[in-house]
Amino acid sequence: MMTTSIRLPRQFRLTLSQSLTLIGLTITLSFIAIAFLAPTLQNIGWLQDPNEALANPIHEAPGADYWFGTTRQGYDVFARTLFGTQAALKVVVLATTLSLIIGVPLGLVSGYLGGKIDKVLIFFMDTIYTLPGLLLSVTLAFVVGQGVINAAIALSIAYIPQYYRIVRNHTTSVKTELFIEAAQAMGAPTSRILTRYLFFNVIQSVPVLFTLNAADAILILGGLGFLGLGLPPEVPEWGHDLRLALDALPLGIWWSATFPGLAMTILVTGLSLVGEGLGDMLNPGRKNN
Repeated sequence: MMTTSIRLPRQFRLTLSQSLTLIGLTITLSFIAIAFLAPTLQNIGWLQDPNEALANPIHEAPGADYWFGTTRQGYDVFARTLFGTQAALKVVVLATTLSLIIGVPLGLVSGYLGGKIDKVLIFFMDTIYTLPGLLLSVTLAFVVGQGVINAAIALSIAYIPQYYRIVRNHTTSVKTELFIEAAQAMGAPTSRILTRYLFFNVIQSVPVLFTLNAADAILILGGLGFLGLGLPPEVPEWGHDLRLALDALPLGIWWSATFPGLAMTILVTGLSLVGEGLGDMLNPGRKNN
């Protein structure tokens, strides 16, 4: 039995890719705006204090008074969901930026110099890379403790090998190019070759990796919060709220878990769409596959 595959016209496929990228960018920017506006909305009285429980902690269903309802403990789900956006973005931006700042230079040095430095770095990076991200983050969270900075450190270590590997592989290919050999022949110092000639020729995939790592970090941070290892309890965080909602689900309080879970899912989807769109723009060959 013969099967036929339907192949969309190239122009339509590009339009679809651009549309999905625009959707992802809109979602991501909307969450960034929410993170910035949440404290202002609270200050002007349009948003409940996320840590202020009702005087009589009786859960309220979503309605005019509480758009997303209240938790079993009496907290406003809408306020905690919005402030959870702020906490998630803080940790994720710190974690991905820290891993990029460490991983990219290590990849450049390792790929260009080679030798014993390259072998040692490959050994350590491959060891870290083989460990599941959530398992490594949980282990590190036990060591460093709770907090925004500590959570960012725990997450960043899991992503450093990814930046290292992709930059090192590109560096080993580019360093044999004629313009690099010409710079070496002219006596250019290693630091100048790395920063001026190699850096901008090997980082094409870094923005894509940064965005996709941010999406992954949202999920891992949620996992840490669900296990009680992410941020302190007084900081609104989606994973922590999902953990508190477990006891409420048998009582029919579905909204206390639904809205934080939806927020996490939508933001991860938006970041993933942006990452895929950047991949198409920075690597045109992918569009023809």
